[in-house]
Amino acid sequence: MSTPVEETLVLVKPDGVARGLTGEILRRIEAKGYSLVDIKMVEADLELLAKHYEEHQGKPFYEPLVEFMQSGPIVAIRVAGDRVIEGFRSLAGTTDPTTAAPGTIRGDLARDWGLKVQQNLVHGSDSPESAQRELALWFG
Repeated sequence: MSTPVEETLVLVKPDGVARGLTGEILRRIEAKGYSLVDIKMVEADLELLAKHYEEHQGKPFYEPLVEFMQSGPIVAIRVAGDRVIEGFRSLAGTTDPTTAAPGTIRGDLARDWGLKVQQNLVHGSDSPESAQRELALWFG
C-alpha cells in the first residue's frame, strides 16, 4: 500500500524574485525530483501575510518580516513528492544563510545583508498541518 504524495508550499520571497533567482530555485526543486503542481506570482497584502505569519504576531521580527514580504512580488509554488516537506526544508538550508550548508539554496545563494529581518530567499512549510493551512491561504 503506497502512501499519498505529500504537498508543501514553497515561497520565493521578494529578495529571490528581485535577484532573478526564481528559475534557479525552481530548477533545484525539480532536480531533486519534486513536481511543480501550481505556481503563481503574487503581491501579498497585509491580510494574507497576517494569516500566514499569525504564530509570529507580537514577536520583535514580525513587523519587519511582514514589511519585507510586502516589498515586492512573491512566487508561490505548490510542490509535491514523497517526504517533500522534509526534503524541501533540507534543500533550502537553515534559516540563517551565513551558517546554511553549501549545496543548499540558502547556503549557495543567500547571505546576511545586515537588515532588521533575514532575507533568506525561500519559505517552506514546516509540517503537514502547516502545509495544508498555508496552501489553502495561497492557493485556496
